[in-house]
Amino acid sequence: MKVIIPVAGEGTRLRPHTLTTPKTLLKVAGKPILGHILDQLESLEISELIFITGPQREKIEEFVTSEYDIPARFVPQEQLHGLGYAVHLGLKEIDEEALIILGDTIVEIDWAGLIGGEKNALAVQEVENPSAFGVVETNGDKITRLVEKPQHPPTNKAVVGVYYVRDYSMLLDATTEVVENGIRTHGEIQLTDAFELLLKKGAELYTFPTQAWYDCGRRETILATNCYLLEKSSSGAERVTGEGITPPVNIGREVTIEGSEVGPHVSIGPGSIVRNSKLKNLIVGSNCLIEDSKLKDSLIGDNATIRGFSGDLSLGDYSEITG
Repeated sequence: MKVIIPVAGEGTRLRPHTLTTPKTLLKVAGKPILGHILDQLESLEISELIFITGPQREKIEEFVTSEYDIPARFVPQEQLHGLGYAVHLGLKEIDEEALIILGDTIVEIDWAGLIGGEKNALAVQEVENPSAFGVVETNGDKITRLVEKPQHPPTNKAVVGVYYVRDYSMLLDATTEVVENGIRTHGEIQLTDAFELLLKKGAELYTFPTQAWYDCGRRETILATNCYLLEKSSSGAERVTGEGITPPVNIGREVTIEGSEVGPHVSIGPGSIVRNSKLKNLIVGSNCLIEDSKLKDSLIGDNATIRGFSGDLSLGDYSEITG
């Protein structure tokens, strides 16, 4: 089995952080999003990882090749036409069944059960705002229709970004038809449209349940993912305790905390300094300085300096703010 992971998105909703770091390498609970995804796959029999890369592709290549001993190939996506186009590029590179995983989504799922069946399967979860996602209609667990971001959703069952495809050549034919005919929804070439075309060509698609799903596409969702992963962790490194520390937190190496209250749900990168401050529900990058501040619900990049500020903020790398 080969795994296709699209990681070409620019992450515009997470700027300024994605101006200097690919979205999939932003850290949650002390590790890049992509690292959490790849850790889940290490027990599976994978012949090759295929990454569809975009801007800052060299940073993704360096991370994968230095941290993981799995055969990997990096396919550049020169034009960002949408997820359907990215997956199309990946399908052109394979000759066996494929597991497709979005590079900005952390899903808790029975991976062995997903790939152990004889079916094409799409991971789904019921959501409160289905109009923001690809949605499926079903008869039991059999999918009868897919629609991308519908104005009037027929169900609340959203596709969560994990797809196991045994009929990979049929899906390639479908994505090729969508690409060559210029079929677009909401201005982009959508994978949902290719799967809908696959249904019309006679293929069978089934749903597969998820235990948890976290989309790291916005500040609030990446912070929610950080909270979830910190709560889930049971190792001593992530559950730091001590004076002024309220777990769960993730504190990197050589971090200095003086006269401060930190936690819960705080991740701090290596080399950072926190003095006379209160931090709650936020992610702090590496080598930051925070003094005399009260911060919550914030996303702070590397090498940032914050003095005398109270509130929430999204501050990029090498930035400075004084309240």
